[in-house]
Amino acid sequence: MWSCITDFFTYETTKSVVVKSWTIGIINRVVQLLIITYFVGWVFLHEKAYQSRDTAIESSVMTKVKGFGIYNNNDCELVLSQGASIFCIITKMITTENQIQGFCPETESKYVCKNAAACKAGKPAGNGIQTGNCVPLNATHKSCEIQGWCPAEVDTIRTIPMPEVEDFTIFLKNSIRFPTFNYTKGNFLPTITQQYIKTCNYDKVKNTYCPIFRVGDVVAYAGQNFTNLANKGGVIGIKIGWMCDLDKSDDMCKPEYTFTRLDAMSQKNAVSPGYNFRFAKYYKMDNGTDYRTLIKAYAIRFDVLVNGNAGKFDMIPTLINMVAAFTSVGIGTVLCDIILLNFLKGAEQYKAKKFEENIPDYILLSQSSKLYDMIFCFLNK
Repeated sequence: MWSCITDFFTYETTKSVVVKSWTIGIINRVVQLLIITYFVGWVFLHEKAYQSRDTAIESSVMTKVKGFGIYNNNDCELVLSQGASIFCIITKMITTENQIQGFCPETESKYVCKNAAACKAGKPAGNGIQTGNCVPLNATHKSCEIQGWCPAEVDTIRTIPMPEVEDFTIFLKNSIRFPTFNYTKGNFLPTITQQYIKTCNYDKVKNTYCPIFRVGDVVAYAGQNFTNLANKGGVIGIKIGWMCDLDKSDDMCKPEYTFTRLDAMSQKNAVSPGYNFRFAKYYKMDNGTDYRTLIKAYAIRFDVLVNGNAGKFDMIPTLINMVAAFTSVGIGTVLCDIILLNFLKGAEQYKAKKFEENIPDYILLSQSSKLYDMIFCFLNK
């Protein structure tokens, strides 16, 4: 027992063997050079591992859309949810005017009938509840009668998108905060003036920090054709990226805008391509009867998405990564030992120099851990 304890509380140093071999020497230095290059070039310079980072960005977005156009000689509300980070600009509409509660034929083609047997009373149809009657739809066809808002909507009418939408402008105001560093910033840079705001439009080359975006330009930057998009509708993402190095000047923390089609898969769908929705405007007649105008709107929906991260020098991650770098340099020694012990001529001689064979077997099992020595000592006792 006493010998096991004394063995445990002893100190041993690593035995060094100098091997004069060009092959091993070159391999060792190349591996060390690659490891040092990786840590200096990628870990420290590119990934900035000497910084602590904050990715929990806090953001607020305010938007405002301006533009004027005439659609079918009517003055319509063309922007919905203005002021929020998600808003729609209507490009074309199918309107069904003067609907009142009553009975009328269903206009959807799957409800065409020859007699009342094809109509199921009490069952929902496309625009109301079926009464069980088969009534004339037009001069040649009959359709199941419904109870609901009449006349029923006909949404197969061809309409032309309003071309003026392409020249509408979007004013975008974004404020962000990185809570870890208590750092706040906005997309209105200090160099932006009131006069500049009145005249600028965002451009990827000339006006990269102008907060006013022309709709046609945004659609083009997203790789889309405005005519096709306006005809069927779609969803466009305006992404604001804040990648800030807080070790540098405050002026270097600037927003980067990118644009993409968020519903790209809907372009490939044969059923319900694009983006559309319905809403109604309700009115009341002089006699108290309610009536409404139903609108099926095709629109471009804009989603403003904000992401980013900030980094600042911190001693703790710097020390951790420096220790990792110095430790990793030792991989070259491990690799060279493997080659020397297994693949080169004279491997047996190297083993004899590196490991003394007169040491008991149980000690050779682990030269670096006296805890294992103690365990084997107890087992031999």
